[in-house]
Amino acid sequence: MLILFGIYLGSYADITIEELKKDYADRNSKFIEINGVQVHYKDQGVGFPIVLLHGTAASLHTWNDWTNDLLQKYRVIRLDLPAFGLTGPHKTDNYSIAAYTSFLHQFMTKIEVPKFYLVGNSLGGNIAWNYAAKYPNEVEKLVLIDASGLSTNKPQPFIFKIAKTPVLNAAFLFFTPKFLIQKNLEQVYFNDHKITDTLVTRYHKLALRTGNRKAFIDRANLSFKPKDSSNIAILRGIKTPTLLIWGENDVWIPKENGKKMAHYLPNSTLVILKNTGHVPMEENPIESFQALYRFLEN
Repeated sequence: MLILFGIYLGSYADITIEELKKDYADRNSKFIEINGVQVHYKDQGVGFPIVLLHGTAASLHTWNDWTNDLLQKYRVIRLDLPAFGLTGPHKTDNYSIAAYTSFLHQFMTKIEVPKFYLVGNSLGGNIAWNYAAKYPNEVEKLVLIDASGLSTNKPQPFIFKIAKTPVLNAAFLFFTPKFLIQKNLEQVYFNDHKITDTLVTRYHKLALRTGNRKAFIDRANLSFKPKDSSNIAILRGIKTPTLLIWGENDVWIPKENGKKMAHYLPNSTLVILKNTGHVPMEENPIESFQALYRFLEN
């Protein structure tokens, strides 16, 4: 009986996009159709454009603090990538890096922004460096924040293990307790005291957006083991001025990966932030923004 009661408490129905818009869209929110998907994005400010790409299970809201400062001088474009946030699942269920790179190019072409600075965290960082390699004439400067793309000896985060395990991943479509999101954020953050209920609620509710849980499982079950040899070759070919920002205490993608990536990128600088985890722009916005601003203004 107690087990059934616990399952009941952790069971959550999907939340419709219209319901989520009430809390997570505002007057700056826009929607644009890319391959049949209504992509949620914000395009604010004036100046040279800077594009911000979030990581797995996050949304454009992860850039809130940076955006407030960037708007003083830049045009800031941020979006919910397919499978996440208000954008939701891709029509073809294709969540490969190549598909995300193609999607981003379609998005930038459709909003008519031919040149820009490109910033990405984690998955967004992986998309960003692949984009810079494929479209070097579009990206003026590249910023990679705890970016994925090279192998690591760290164990796979438990949330991905759940999504890849039969039965458990089926249950995940209905049983998605808030404490699971809390535990995930405690891995992502170094300082758990910075994890507020508002933050957990946002991540939790957006995970419940209709189709997002299925999309998370679909993406997790792709083969994401990096092919270091081919990825290193791509990184070596990127001549774009690049800043790497890494949390010293990242348990998902350790700072050693940042050092390796900086070694392979021929025109790069690495900044490692103490007492910081996997999402420096969210957990440590002041120090991470200072590093970004110095790079952009140099």
